[in-house]
Amino acid sequence: MKNNKTKIMGIINANEDSFFKNSRFYGSSAVLKIEQMINDGADIIDLGGVSSRPGSLAVSEEEELSRVKPIIDLIYEEKLYENVRFSLDSYAAKVLDYALSKGFSIVNDITGLENDAVCKVASKYDAQVVIMHMQNNPQNMQQSPQYENVVFDIDKFFKERVEKAKSFGINDIILDVGIGFGKNLEHNLTLIKNLGYFSHFGFELLIAASRKSMINSIVESSPQERLPGTLAIHLESIKNGASIVRCHDVKEHFQAIQVQEAINSVEIL
Repeated sequence: MKNNKTKIMGIINANEDSFFKNSRFYGSSAVLKIEQMINDGADIIDLGGVSSRPGSLAVSEEEELSRVKPIIDLIYEEKLYENVRFSLDSYAAKVLDYALSKGFSIVNDITGLENDAVCKVASKYDAQVVIMHMQNNPQNMQQSPQYENVVFDIDKFFKERVEKAKSFGINDIILDVGIGFGKNLEHNLTLIKNLGYFSHFGFELLIAASRKSMINSIVESSPQERLPGTLAIHLESIKNGASIVRCHDVKEHFQAIQVQEAINSVEIL
């Protein structure tokens, strides 16, 4: 089902309100963490300046840029983009334009290319684009989300947004079902179980459930206590077709994935 090498995308947040406080870094401390993630086995680093947790509020493009610019500048000065690929978790065209001009090569858009301006910027730099599904917006997405059929509904969304991307000349695409973005526990579990369904698009699938509240819905736990649940979800998702794992804990994921691959390399008698 999955032919691509599994890649680890490490999370760096440059804001005060991301739900997992241990992912928040600023300036040179962010660069030290990035270097550690690279050493721990990260293939991609995903930088974000705005929280998208349930109930979070949007900020201006100027504010977002002021948060991420010092880190982007240090990444560029130290040429870290030569060691690992960099992604910007943003749907602000101005901020994405700046990052892509400074060595970044991936647009991670939680709105799934809703904004034409983002499409134009991605096309301008020939960037790879993550199209994520979200029902409604971060302010209200977890208020009784409903679907006729969560898999078919998201499949229809992907079809429409892939066509939009291609109309702007964007062909290098990753799909993300958006765990926790306008989904209840049953929706999330159904999507994880049926990830392979979306492989018909021919694009890599990204899974991003790191320390999310769906784990708390199964076993009561704080974000700090959810690494075991995260690994369980991500390993199952890899088995079901995901080839990119977005996570806070790179070293632990690297070890778990290496062990999983070693097991899978042995044939059943």
